[in-house]
Amino acid sequence: MNTTLNYSPNFDTKKRKPNNIKFIIFHYTGMKKEIDAIKLLTNEKSKVSSHYFIKKNGEILSLVPDLYISWHAGISSWKKYKSINKYSIGIEISNSGHDYKNEKFTKKQINSIIKLCRFLIKKYKIKSNLILGHSDIAPDRKTDPGEKFPWMYLSRNKISYWHRVEPKTLLINRNKKVSYLEKDIFIKNLYKIGYPQNLNLNKTKYMKILTAAFQRRFRQDLVNGIIDQECLFITKNLIKNLHKFA
Repeated sequence: MNTTLNYSPNFDTKKRKPNNIKFIIFHYTGMKKEIDAIKLLTNEKSKVSSHYFIKKNGEILSLVPDLYISWHAGISSWKKYKSINKYSIGIEISNSGHDYKNEKFTKKQINSIIKLCRFLIKKYKIKSNLILGHSDIAPDRKTDPGEKFPWMYLSRNKISYWHRVEPKTLLINRNKKVSYLEKDIFIKNLYKIGYPQNLNLNKTKYMKILTAAFQRRFRQDLVNGIIDQECLFITKNLIKNLHKFA
């Protein structure tokens, strides 16, 4: 695996065991200039880093060795896991994000993501359903890597996972209202998939935030935070296939 070393001091000094690595977490940098993002992630004062950085030209930088905990996820959870930094490899991808152009990821970046993830999946036996975005594990704080991240394409390359609902079924059910009971089922399905609960936020507000996070991942062409029959169908299909990752 060819990478360029670009050392970051922002990690825990205690080494972890390889079998503690369960997740891959994707981020975008959310900054206009790539060089500024690299400087931030390698500056001791910033207290933020990742294990890998993927430049727009596809070059992969190694910032923190895999067996050290880098500071990339912050307050986060998924299923039974809390503080996802402890269990994950963080990958930062150069992209201006929602605050600026919110451009597409480059083909060279996507090719490097696939190459790097295949290496990590094989090395640490990482399951597809534990390859996530920052907004999955911290939906109340983060929106990256965003709705332009190629989740479906990655799933076709056996990186991450995706639903198997027919496009025709999805479109027929888009914007169709759900009952209060169905809303409740949808939210419970999200928790079964792994999305975190938040008892500190107003329930209605958090439902909208959580729904938008789910849509950024699994219904990327319409992110409105509104639960409809299409969203419900997708969660049911995902739940149906979760046993494969047990």
